[in-house]
Amino acid sequence: MRTEFGRKDWVYWITKNAGRILLAPFFRLKAEGKEKLPQSSPFILLPKHQRWEDIPLLALAAPRPLYYVAKYELFTNYLSNWYLSSVGGIPLNRQRPLESRRSIKALIEFLKRGEGVVVFPEGTYYMGRMGPGQTGMVRLILSRLKLPFIPVGINYSREGARTLVRIRFGNAIYGDSSVPANEFLDIIMKEIAQLSGM
Repeated sequence: MRTEFGRKDWVYWITKNAGRILLAPFFRLKAEGKEKLPQSSPFILLPKHQRWEDIPLLALAAPRPLYYVAKYELFTNYLSNWYLSSVGGIPLNRQRPLESRRSIKALIEFLKRGEGVVVFPEGTYYMGRMGPGQTGMVRLILSRLKLPFIPVGINYSREGARTLVRIRFGNAIYGDSSVPANEFLDIIMKEIAQLSGM
């Protein structure tokens, strides 16, 4: 199935407002460091990944719309493909990266246009602990662009009937061609752990 890349603003804003209403009975969101996100230039957000709610909560916490790199399995039928692409999803096949060439090209174009892109460096959920960082996407971006990578901590804790979610945006970290991608990612993963309280 061919994905048409590009966020549809009306779908994004309807989804964001619906998410705010639907999540409010279950979560209290506290975002810190939003001023650290560039207002009009490109950046990569690298958040802790603990549960599926990370994605809508991150969208609520961020002051500007984002694009999200997501596993291609979520895009396999027409409806999910259309919807996820409309809210900023970019499919990635980690097992067969050659099949993701169009996605990678679109990702680079979005960044060149000044967009913010979310990459979950652990690749999947690790509830209450840090998982290993996956260097592939970070290496690819470092090899093509010089832009800020922003670590993001996410922490869940019970607060009465609701769950308190703290999302902390860290200081921007710039890659250097003299530093290998795995060492660069190790630095970022340590920041994510600290921001997440782990």
